[in-house]
Amino acid sequence: MLTGFLMLCDPESRKELDLDQLDPSSVPPELPPPAAANARGLTARQFLWALADHFELSADRAEGVYAELAATGDMRALVVLDVDQAGPVRYTDEPSVLVRQVLKPLAALQTLRLVVEVPRRLVPELTAGLPAGTALVMDLDEPQWADAEGLARHAEAALSPRFAGLGLPFTDVPEARRALSTAIARRAGTSPLVVQLAVQSLLTAPEGFDPADESRLPTSVTEALDLHAARLGADPRTLRLMLAPLALAEADGMPAHLWARLASAVAEQDMDQAIADGLPLVAPFIQPLPPHTDRDGPEGGRRTLLRLLHPAIGDAIRAGLPNIRTAQTRIAMALLEAVPEQDWSKADPYVRDHIAGHTLEAGLLPQLLTDPGLFVYADPVPLRAAIESVPAEALGAPARTYLRVAPLLIRNEVSAAWRAALLETAFVEDGLCEYAEALHRRFALPWQTLWSLPVAGISEVTLGSIPGAQLAATGVAVLVVPPGTPGARQAEGTSGSTVLVHGLLPQDDPGDADLGQVLRPTEEERAASPWGLSRGADYLRVWDRASEEVVAVLISDIPFVSADLSPDGVLVAATERGANALRIRTVEAATAS
Repeated sequence: MLTGFLMLCDPESRKELDLDQLDPSSVPPELPPPAAANARGLTARQFLWALADHFELSADRAEGVYAELAATGDMRALVVLDVDQAGPVRYTDEPSVLVRQVLKPLAALQTLRLVVEVPRRLVPELTAGLPAGTALVMDLDEPQWADAEGLARHAEAALSPRFAGLGLPFTDVPEARRALSTAIARRAGTSPLVVQLAVQSLLTAPEGFDPADESRLPTSVTEALDLHAARLGADPRTLRLMLAPLALAEADGMPAHLWARLASAVAEQDMDQAIADGLPLVAPFIQPLPPHTDRDGPEGGRRTLLRLLHPAIGDAIRAGLPNIRTAQTRIAMALLEAVPEQDWSKADPYVRDHIAGHTLEAGLLPQLLTDPGLFVYADPVPLRAAIESVPAEALGAPARTYLRVAPLLIRNEVSAAWRAALLETAFVEDGLCEYAEALHRRFALPWQTLWSLPVAGISEVTLGSIPGAQLAATGVAVLVVPPGTPGARQAEGTSGSTVLVHGLLPQDDPGDADLGQVLRPTEEERAASPWGLSRGADYLRVWDRASEEVVAVLISDIPFVSADLSPDGVLVAATERGANALRIRTVEAATAS
């Protein structure tokens, strides 16, 4: 309904429609069209910032978005679609978060007219506290919104030979078609979906159907499933088991090649033949999506996704499952078995990106979050959303590290190799060196994090060396820190600066060396280095002077306050939280990653 309304509001779409054939009361006046936003797949945060971009707002905090919208002198109109499908992970109930954190504050603005398609259960929360008369709730399942004539026309158009083909009495003969359409609409009550399923069921399996027997026409989605199975002589339970993986699927759909495997897992029996022979059984209820190419898939090939025709079919299937957690456990185990050699780089994109959603609903996600390979290859948006839904006390240390870094991975849309490098540093920062070492075994990373120093308030980093008695110099990092920092000492020749002196390499121990002995690299030594360093507010780039190719990029969620690069390629970077030392790899190894 809202899609049709938006088409009638759009000047270009209006030109393609014969408005004279429509009820004048259903045609919006020629006014500027409202803004339209689709919540499908988006978190509440993503939706809010997409909205801010659309309205060209300058706010950098959520509160500022609402303040800017409230301060405008113009009344704005906004239509929000598919709130029920918000979020990258179905089980996290992002629709509730979206209503509570975003749509409710928007509804309270006097400068915004809001039209929202929202799940019935969330209406009280959305409208609570609004002044009387502010909200108009239209529950389209209530009798007052029933449109028997419209549903009958819907059915009659779908049964016409133009769409249904020839050869059936109730499609070829206008009188029979009209009578059947009226009966379908009468049984469907207020539901266009039930009309659609009834028509598709009849066209898929017309044999033995008696148009005069209205009891064979559905009154609900559940009845549509049962009656269709009975018409084909199948057990309704078999139909539900075949559709169960699609009812539990994440994102836009499930790869067709995984369907039989997951149906067999849910049913605990081989469903391959049932799937192969059962396309007429499931045809009214599924929707294949056009084949598309996964550029980052294990084979980069084209594949077909399957999804249910409508979310309400999924609701009906899930309601009939004996235990959803058990079904999701079986699906999760089957997805794990589908990972070749347990190598996430070879996993199907659906498996690697959405296994977290399945294990979350199964209650098994914490056990999955111990493999750094999954952290690297999984899409960080759904993985982060799934992990955030687990109580913090149930998460292991690697998962907590991932959560800390995930916003950085999402904001910058980095590649798998870059994710691995950023995670390697984060693991060292959190003392999880075994996970950092595991990443080095799997990837040719552009750097190796040598050490991390969690000292707040560093204002400057200087690299140098202290000559040794046997001509072997000790590399050091001199960090200017606030007075009172443990281990800091007064810098000679200054009136208040305190410094920490840290060995540049793990084996370097400056001890109590005299700070006056610290030698900084000469300009000649720096010019002879193969490396160059450039810096932005939240990024550092190391580039190869010979090829002028960037070999490493370090990014941060807070600004860098200082950084220095030694001639032999050790980078020490400091933020207000502390300092990290990274050994830049050779040009060949870095570019290979």
